[in-house]
Amino acid sequence: AIAFHIGPIPVHWYGLMYLGGFIAAWLLGEHRRKQGRLPVSRDGFADLLFFGMLGVILGGRIGYIVFYNLPLYMAHPLQMFALWDGGMSFHGGLLG
Repeated sequence: AIAFHIGPIPVHWYGLMYLGGFIAAWLLGEHRRKQGRLPVSRDGFADLLFFGMLGVILGGRIGYIVFYNLPLYMAHPLQMFALWDGGMSFHGGLLG
């Protein structure tokens, strides 16, 4: 479902939830790092957050492709990159 549009670009609810989750992870991680409860440097935390987000996004997309419509993507492999058409899976993102 589409939450709103920025010009011609639709912004989906699941995209907003991903963004909210990434922001919450960053805020919580920074808070714990500053308290000394997360023993990692600032650069190390930035790397952790970046690769975590990358894993969630790629895992979500790959999960959608594999679990929901693999025959379509096998027949039209470039459709895998058409993110504007939607297609993310929670369980794929969780595994990613």
